[in-house]
Amino acid sequence: MPSPEIPSAPGIVHLGLGNFHRAHQAVYTRAALDAAGGDWGIVGVSNRSQDIPAALQAQGMRYTVIEISPRGQSYSVPAVHTDAFTAATEPARVVSAIAAPRTRIVSLTVTERGYWYRPGTGELDSDAAPIRSDLRNPAAPVTAIGQLVRGLQERARTHGAPVTVLSCDNLAANGHHTQRLVEEFVRLLPGPEATETLAWLEQAVTFPSTMVDRIVPATTDHYRRLVAEECGYADAVPVPAEPFSMWVLEDRFAAGRPAWEAGGAVFSDEVPKYEQLKVRFLNGTHSLIAYLGALSGARGIADAVAIRTVESAAQALMREYRPTVALPSGVDLDAYEEQLFARWRNSALGHMVSQVGSDGSVKIRQRIPAAALALLDAGTMPHALALAAAGYLACLAPLAGFDPGPHAAAMKDPARPMLERAAAASAGGPELAARVIGEQQLLGVDLAERPAFVDRVGELVDVIRRSGVTAAIHEIGA
Repeated sequence: MPSPEIPSAPGIVHLGLGNFHRAHQAVYTRAALDAAGGDWGIVGVSNRSQDIPAALQAQGMRYTVIEISPRGQSYSVPAVHTDAFTAATEPARVVSAIAAPRTRIVSLTVTERGYWYRPGTGELDSDAAPIRSDLRNPAAPVTAIGQLVRGLQERARTHGAPVTVLSCDNLAANGHHTQRLVEEFVRLLPGPEATETLAWLEQAVTFPSTMVDRIVPATTDHYRRLVAEECGYADAVPVPAEPFSMWVLEDRFAAGRPAWEAGGAVFSDEVPKYEQLKVRFLNGTHSLIAYLGALSGARGIADAVAIRTVESAAQALMREYRPTVALPSGVDLDAYEEQLFARWRNSALGHMVSQVGSDGSVKIRQRIPAAALALLDAGTMPHALALAAAGYLACLAPLAGFDPGPHAAAMKDPARPMLERAAAASAGGPELAARVIGEQQLLGVDLAERPAFVDRVGELVDVIRRSGVTAAIHEIGA
């Protein structure tokens, strides 16, 4: 497999060795190394799966990124990982990697659910069994927050060199959120241990916020065949990705950083604005398209957005989002929206609605409540946001006698058991919405206390169940 040279030494430990990291941060790091060099190799840590670490080890730490558009494909080999292993089988190794003096950045792409926070408050879920385990077993942490804390504690104990923790997940103010969760975990430790660790964190660790953006589908045999046919070598873990990529970061690094700007990264003090724009317009609308698309029988995102009524619903949602965002300097919102639809229409990418719709119980908490509350406070009922929530419930918590279709059934969600119990106990949409959004606070505490919105979601669930998703789209005037 032809590629640049593997870096001679690592400077980054990355938690979450999935496709997104390998098509995003790894690609920017290759550009930084080519432009400015430095000891910025990446030690990749998979949470539970051994497939990617094993494949990378077998392939000399190399894999292929396939950029896919209707015009064709291009291929590159980042070759930036110096090692890869699985945290579940070597938990102590995660701690030692974070603590190593040569590690100057610990980055994360563990998805929203990997942070183990309470959806209603954003606080660390200290009652969750994995968090309790990490509090009891410092040598074998199983959560990303536990791994961070135990690695940082070992670092403080052995040499105290500064380090940056860099969240690259779709969390509001992800750097600040990660810092808060780390500090909440530390405060649960015995008194002197907590006090000493908190003091060192304040002195030696930074948590910059970031905004990441690239559509990266799952790897399939189709992409493995493409690499074999077009490149002439076997790759067990190629990564498909759209051509578009964006990374906006706060430039607050405690121990240096790669020259990521060489790959197009933007360093800005407006990260929260970029993040809000992306989480609502891209991620929020993406979720709506996935749920309404699945209910319409569409397999892929491109298939879903090609359905005129689904496209209209997406446009209606963007109209609701508009007054709720503060734009970063120089951003043309009309052009941004056009670009999003062009990306979603990339039929060559093969992005499945089941993938985009998975883990919605965590994702939609970042994408619906703040905007809905802003509109409700302004005296406006956010019908399209209610439809997004109703589409989610129709897919993941179908009421008796309603079949949401195979693409909805393929969506994975940690809340599915709770949702199915709620659906089984509900006679109709309003009762289901009251149970899930009201009692279970699926969309947070504040929205649970807005009965008009909860009722509207339930009404739209019933429209979908009785008359179909197209009728529900027409119901909101889209």
